[in-house]
Amino acid sequence: MQGEEAGASRVRAPQDVAAGLFLVAIAALGLWQGAELSAGSLGQVGPGMLPRALAALTGLCGAVLVMQAFASPGARLARWPLRGPLFILGAAVAFGLTVRPLGLAVAGPLVVLIGAMASRETRWIEAVVFAAVMTALCVGLFKFALGLPIPVAPWAIGY
Repeated sequence: MQGEEAGASRVRAPQDVAAGLFLVAIAALGLWQGAELSAGSLGQVGPGMLPRALAALTGLCGAVLVMQAFASPGARLARWPLRGPLFILGAAVAFGLTVRPLGLAVAGPLVVLIGAMASRETRWIEAVVFAAVMTALCVGLFKFALGLPIPVAPWAIGY
């Protein structure tokens, strides 16, 4: 009987526990960073309402994931490859460093192509076509439809 009680409290899905704790940590970070923003009320929503709601939902999902890890079996905690997160983070940093001096015409394709290196299964012709289409859509949306002051190609067309 005592062995059954000890077995019932064991983690059956370690990977779910790790993922759930990560989500709870992200939610705590979001709540902390948005603490100074006014939430307002449901009638008059403030700038802190959406970040708090999303952080709370993220934390709730993380807590549910951790609780389920004790109830149902799941994957063991495996070694996480660094290739994906490294190239995705690198793509975001490259975009941030290049969008103002080089414009969206360079930063857009650059972020897609660096992000494509996150997978070994990337088909480069598809990635180049996707980068061109996404850049054109982003220029159309952000520059022309929304009128945001994002430089398109200051080195070529001056804006």
